[in-house]
Amino acid sequence: MKAIVVGGGIGGLCAAIALQKAGIETTVYEAAPKFRGLGAGVGLAANAMQGLARLGVADDVVARGKQLEALVIFDEHGRVISNMDTRPLSSKYGINNFVIHRADLHEVLLGHLKPDSVVLGKRCEEVTQEGEQVKVLFTDGSTVTADLLVAADGISSVVRQQLVPQSIPRYAGYTCWRAVIDNPGIEINKMISAETWAPEGRVGIAPLQGDKIYWYACINAPQRDEKMRRMTPEKLACHFENVHSPVEMVLASTAPEQIIWNDIADLKPLKHFVYGRTVLLGDAAHATTPNMGQGACQAIEDAVVLAQCLQQEPDLTKALRKYERRRVSRTAKVIELSRRLGEVAHWRHPLLGRLRNTLFRAMPKFITQRQMEDLYKVDF
Repeated sequence: MKAIVVGGGIGGLCAAIALQKAGIETTVYEAAPKFRGLGAGVGLAANAMQGLARLGVADDVVARGKQLEALVIFDEHGRVISNMDTRPLSSKYGINNFVIHRADLHEVLLGHLKPDSVVLGKRCEEVTQEGEQVKVLFTDGSTVTADLLVAADGISSVVRQQLVPQSIPRYAGYTCWRAVIDNPGIEINKMISAETWAPEGRVGIAPLQGDKIYWYACINAPQRDEKMRRMTPEKLACHFENVHSPVEMVLASTAPEQIIWNDIADLKPLKHFVYGRTVLLGDAAHATTPNMGQGACQAIEDAVVLAQCLQQEPDLTKALRKYERRRVSRTAKVIELSRRLGEVAHWRHPLLGRLRNTLFRAMPKFITQRQMEDLYKVDF
């Protein structure tokens, strides 16, 4: 069997590794003319780390990142809203609450592919199925054919837009800035992933290996807002100046060229990920808001499950149906839970914010732990 993967992000590379390990000849076609060390930080929960272990890449990933001990949410004054010790779950499900620079993760995944498995500068324009073959036309006029096409080309997937034209990204109501910086001497807790819920917006701070800091900041705003596009680190720091330390200092210590900005969006859950011999995977299938830290995690799960289904079921059509059954409902639940959590976290009215914080503080820890365990119990 021969497979084509469109898209060289985390999901696409994991899919290619999984398929190659299953004995399937696989090539990745990526639109970018070259891979650059872009991206900010990425959090990987225990379900993703279990998936990476199945792919045989976990040890190399662990060597480049950092395992943290807790997920802590603060209010604007620095008072704890929620403090979840992630060590018990790590002892039960394996490495958990793990952070790594996205570029480092990408580099590790590339290193586990067979030589010459990635072709750059190939932007997909159209997909057609001809009998038992799938044909991909690229914008440069070239074509390739295979028995299986894995569309891992992101939330704005060209392949999905062709197959399911009514599926378009839906704006979540807030916009986001992210960066990785060298710590200039700011005191932060180097063992927790911290998030602050304030009337001004939401800010997350996490330590990375090599004394680096990964941060993100989200603000309620109209979609494609020009004022937000022009926001600099200095302006962001001023916007959050009344939020507890060290938020303002971290934002102000960032150079303008280090910032990545984009509106946050997801996809309304799809009923199908499989269309003939074309399979949707990762954000192309189930883009989610980042509020549960499960975007990359679910893409990694997709890759493992797809390869497993193909190995267990020799009939390709039946194998793809199994993949769809195992992935559609699980990812739909993550999309909706993550969207709701983001809406609650971005309540701006002071009274609603205080009510939310009181309810979260009163919530028994076992409820949060049970929700996390549902994510970490993988089916592969």
